[in-house]
Amino acid sequence: MIKFLFGLVVGICLLLLAGYLFATRGGISLTTKGAPLPMERSIAHQALAASIGQSSGDQSPLPADDANLLAGARVYQQNACMMCHGQLDQPESDFAKRFYPHAPQLLPPGEGVTDDPVGTTHWVVKNGIRFSAMPSFEGKLTDTEIWQVSLLLRNANKLPNSVQASLRQPQHE
Repeated sequence: MIKFLFGLVVGICLLLLAGYLFATRGGISLTTKGAPLPMERSIAHQALAASIGQSSGDQSPLPADDANLLAGARVYQQNACMMCHGQLDQPESDFAKRFYPHAPQLLPPGEGVTDDPVGTTHWVVKNGIRFSAMPSFEGKLTDTEIWQVSLLLRNANKLPNSVQASLRQPQHE
């Protein structure tokens, strides 16, 4: 039994040493142009889902009416969201492609997060995402503003004409 445990410990140590040498000797590219490592996307998505947890089921205390969607459009425009996540009816920006992982296009023609629960989007905007360029907006935006932009993004594929027109106009603070 002791030989088995010794072999197991030695085997684990050798795997860890091999991983360390692979990572520190240039086996892993940390550039934004590098391809994802095996299972990187899967592990990252699982970790994010675990972090969001039950918050994905949170419902907005605000209705997805024109007033809140228009307010969400203003939040989106005035807080540099569109710089990373795109403008309505525009292709993905070169700026967004510089990030790794790429900043997703959140307004049409992109699919964005229209299929995500609004609670998930609220959590991401509020808390940000570690190891990405997504910052936390807690403390910068009120919870109402976070819900408004979350509603905007949840409904991005079916926005009323008034909200679409607002998103197409440049904003001045």
